[in-house]
Formats: sequence, structure tokens, C-alpha cells
Amino acid sequence: MFTKAIVKQLSATFASGETTAELGKPDFDGALRQHQAYCDALESCGLELIRLAPDNRYPDSTFVEDTALLTARGAVLTRLGADSRRGEVASIALVVREYFSNVYSIEDPGTVDAGDVCEAGEHFFIGVSRRTNEHGARQLAGWLDSFGYSSSLIDIRGLSNILHLKSGMAYLSGKRLVVIEALRNVPEFSGYDLICLNSTEEYAANCLSLNGRILIASGFPGVKRELELLGYPTISLDMSEFQKMDGGLSCLSLRF
Repeated sequence: MFTKAIVKQLSATFASGETTAELGKPDFDGALRQHQAYCDALESCGLELIRLAPDNRYPDSTFVEDTALLTARGAVLTRLGADSRRGEVASIALVVREYFSNVYSIEDPGTVDAGDVCEAGEHFFIGVSRRTNEHGARQLAGWLDSFGYSSSLIDIRGLSNILHLKSGMAYLSGKRLVVIEALRNVPEFSGYDLICLNSTEEYAANCLSLNGRILIASGFPGVKRELELLGYPTISLDMSEFQKMDGGLSCLSLRF
């Protein structure tokens, strides 16, 4: 059960952030409206929001999820894979330390973006990617082990269509995952019930399970229909402006 979420307002420099997408520049006012709708959805799922002011030094800083991994047993501050984003962690660290007594950090030469980390109950999938290197992934696995969690590493460096592991997967509940086609045969997912998305709906793989409801990106009727047939109530949110900046639903908050 999640009770709180950290969110950060968009900076005025949002459109100049890091992106691999080729979808054009985001509309700032549209992104502000989408962010507000996202915050409203979190509150409708019972979360109290900890709202942080924008920081124009860091265009990507609204994507707070990358800066820390928050678990029921401890927190790990990350060391972001993009040099331009490293400074984002400091302001998040101040907030995290208000709520967690045991806080650890990924150290150089390790890098971790927490968008590469998918919590699936007591187990964590850690993506080794363009942003999370093996050194950082193994540091994180060590901290998770010390918390009493298991983990496994999944190398996605050969996939050009996703930036982070959670760009292509999400945990729903029990032993059920949503995955893109390229992740269907990952050995670490054996034993899980996979909802595999077709190529036209892969962006919707980054959905967010919150207190019995699933936040999904709007415009992907196939995944919405399948989730609802499985008994998951859904909330559809327009994410078009964040998609232009490689962002998804999970990226915009730190839930705990």
C-alpha cells in the first residue's frame, strides 16, 4: 500500500532536456496540464503528495523516479547515467532523508537510473542499460540483498527502442508483468504471467500499479481492454508531451 509520492513541478527549461525520442519539442503548457492531471490521479489513488518546486538548472528534474529507489526497508540514492542530470539527486536526498532512516548511495564508477529498476513484490529486476552500468547495478543488488530482497540483472543494451527497463515493462500484481515483445523471452521472467504488447502499443508498457488501480497512458485501447478484462480498474492519462522527452507514467513520481 502506497501512502505518499514525491513529485516535482516542471522546470521552465523542460523542453531542452535529454531525449532519444524523435517526436518534436514538447508543448510546455500542455505538459503542465498533463502533470497536474497525473498528480490528481495519484491523489485519487490515496497518495499524499510531497510537491517540490521546479529547478531550472535541470530540465529533466521532473522525472524524479530516476534519482532514488524507495523500498519498505530502506532507500538508495542513485548516481544518474547522464552527466547533465547528476545534480538532481541532491534535492531529492534531502526529502528522502526526512522519511527514511537508512539511506544509502550508488558510488562512482557505478551509475543507476531508477527507471531501470522494477519492483515485483520481494524481487527486483535491474536493467543494465545506456544509463545504468553493471557496476551500479551490482551495487544496487548488494543494497537490496542487505534489505532482504532478491534481484536479477537484465541487460537491455542491445535494445534500441527503450531507454530504461521500465520503458518496456511493468509489474501489476502477484506473478503478472506487462512486457514489450522484445522482452517476452527474457529468462528472468520465466514463471511470470506475461501480458505482451504489440508494437503499436509498446509505450503503454510503462503503466503504474497503485493501490489496486492501474494508471495507463491514453491512446492504447488494446492494453486498456486487456487489463480491464483481467479485473484491473484503470485510469487513462494523456502522456504525449512527456513521451517526447522519453518520459512515462512511473518517471514522474517516487512512491512509498
